[in-house]
Amino acid sequence: MKQVYFMIAETTIAEQIHAVHSRIQAACLRTGRSPETVQLMLVTKTVSIADIQVALDCGETLLGENKVQEALAKAKSLQNSPVHWHFIGHLQTNKVKDVLKFATCVQSVDRLELAQKLSQRLQQDERELPILIQVNTSYEESKFGVAPEQALELIQRVAELPGLQLQGLMTIGLFSEQEQPVRDCFKRLRELQAQARALALPKASWDVLSMGMSGDFEWAIEEGATLIRVGSLIFGART
Repeated sequence: MKQVYFMIAETTIAEQIHAVHSRIQAACLRTGRSPETVQLMLVTKTVSIADIQVALDCGETLLGENKVQEALAKAKSLQNSPVHWHFIGHLQTNKVKDVLKFATCVQSVDRLELAQKLSQRLQQDERELPILIQVNTSYEESKFGVAPEQALELIQRVAELPGLQLQGLMTIGLFSEQEQPVRDCFKRLRELQAQARALALPKASWDVLSMGMSGDFEWAIEEGATLIRVGSLIFGART
């Protein structure tokens, strides 16, 4: 299927990036955190190369993609740019070889089979890859991610696999305008982070909490997010 891209004014993209950083700073101030403890990832699904370049010119280099083939094409077009690509979508095992061509991190490891495939391929390539464990903290059937009650077991199994660098957790909060149910999702991930850290697994760090998107990233920051994923707020609504 042909991808449909959208474009908005360069000044708008730059202004929105500045506005998001201002909101990050304000959220950090409210909780006594340094803004430097929160990374901004730009979600570039369906975003044109031209619009991505505007963001790069603003100094943003951390980009997240949901679709492997789309990401491959963009990575090729921007191969001479200082871009760090994270894969944040559901990853099928038959796409592992392709995702490793561009991804510097896979945030959506949610099952042992996928982790094993990644490990096997990484061993063949004699390299390592940072990963995050995706947790379905909202318990929605429409979302991917390991159930919170099963997350620690998965983490321990994944930690045994060579080539994978466990660096933290990722979640998608409940799609709701009600603040508390959304915050509860982020709290669950933060609690899991503490439990995972207590396992004291070798070669695993738990510094990354990837949570919060365009509609809820301030709540996520207040609940401990270290990486937020923002797309439509900067690039406009997808068409």
